[in-house]
Amino acid sequence: MPGNTEARLPSVVRHLFPTFAGLPLGLLLTQSLRSLARREPRLFERLGEHRSARYFIDPTDLAFAFTVVPDGDRSVVRVVRKSETATSSVLIRGPLLTLLSLLDGTLDGDALFFSRVISISGRTEAVLALRNTIEDAELRPADLLGLRGHLARLVDAGVLGALNVARQISDRNPAREGPDA
Repeated sequence: MPGNTEARLPSVVRHLFPTFAGLPLGLLLTQSLRSLARREPRLFERLGEHRSARYFIDPTDLAFAFTVVPDGDRSVVRVVRKSETATSSVLIRGPLLTLLSLLDGTLDGDALFFSRVISISGRTEAVLALRNTIEDAELRPADLLGLRGHLARLVDAGVLGALNVARQISDRNPAREGPDA
């Protein structure tokens, strides 16, 4: 487990993200989520009625946020302004590396919530359904991309290795910089 549960993206990486935001990031993430739904429909079925909930994911160290509706093959991910929380059922906020650590199981969401590293508000039952689904999924980067075999192992090693490097750099930088730093 990383030493710094409040890991923030290094400044140089954060400054690259506006470039990525201009790409069809929402479309790419939507297609990835829909592809996962086709391959693993049980994950989305586990969400039950909360499949249609709108989850507002706010990486506090980025200048933008995401809305996610995990409705199986109708899933949608949008890159949005941080002010667009009004129509969301759930709001989840925290540093990007910490939020990604929830997905790959590196960090425990309950501990992060109670230590106030992440904040969660909105429909509690939708949050619990999402948390249980993510824990059950044990997702790897290659799963989200629909990759198998040798290529999947390479992608997993590369992405998880890059995240580890970013966490280590963040651990060495004790300053907590916001998105504009």
